[in-house]
Amino acid sequence: MGSFSIKNMFLDADPVVQGVMVVLFLASLASWVVILAKTALLRKVSRIVWLFKKVAANIDDEIKEDEFPDFTQKIVSAGLKESSDLAGQESRADYRERVERSMRAILSGQLDRLESGVPLLATVGSTSPFVGLFGTVWGIMHSFIGIAASGETTLAVVAPGIAEALFATAMGLVAAIPAVIAYNKINSTTKKMTKEALAAIGLVGNNLARIAYTES
Repeated sequence: MGSFSIKNMFLDADPVVQGVMVVLFLASLASWVVILAKTALLRKVSRIVWLFKKVAANIDDEIKEDEFPDFTQKIVSAGLKESSDLAGQESRADYRERVERSMRAILSGQLDRLESGVPLLATVGSTSPFVGLFGTVWGIMHSFIGIAASGETTLAVVAPGIAEALFATAMGLVAAIPAVIAYNKINSTTKKMTKEALAAIGLVGNNLARIAYTES
C-alpha cells in the first residue's frame, strides 16, 4: 500500500511526469493566492459601490464629495470639476453626458485593479487539464516501455505506473476546476458592481445637471 501513497507516486514517477506534477501544483497554488486575494478585494469593493449608490440616491441640493466612500470620492470629484465648466450652447443632455463621461473614466481606472491576476485563472483553468493529460499519456507510455523491457504484465507491475500517470490527470483537474469557478464568479461580480457603479454615476450626473440648469 505504501507504494501507492501520493508521496511515493511522485517520487517513483518518470522525471517528465514529476515535472508536470510540479507545474500543476505551482499553478494551483498561484490560483488560490489570486482567488483568496480577489475574494477579499471584491467584498470590499462591493461594499463601497453599494454605499456609493446609496449616497447618490439620497442627494439633496448639494453634492459633497466627502460624503462618498473611499475611491468613489475621486469619481465624484471628477464630476464636480467637469460640471464647473458649463458651455453656453450646450444642452442639458450633452452637459450631463460630458460630466458622466469624466466620472466613468475614473471608475474604469479604479476597477482595473480587479482585473489583475484574473487572466491567470483563465490560463490555469483552460490549460491545466491538457498539461495533466500530457503527463498521463507520457506516464502510461513510459510504463508500457518498462513492461516491454521486463516482459512482465502482472497487476503488481502495471498498477503503479498507471496510477502515477492518472495522478497527473487528477492534479490537472484539481488545478483547473477552482480556477474556472473563480474566474466566472469574479467576472460575474465585477460586471454587477460595474453596473451598480454606473447607475450611481447616472444619479450623480443627473443631479449635477439639475443643479446647474436650475441655477442658470
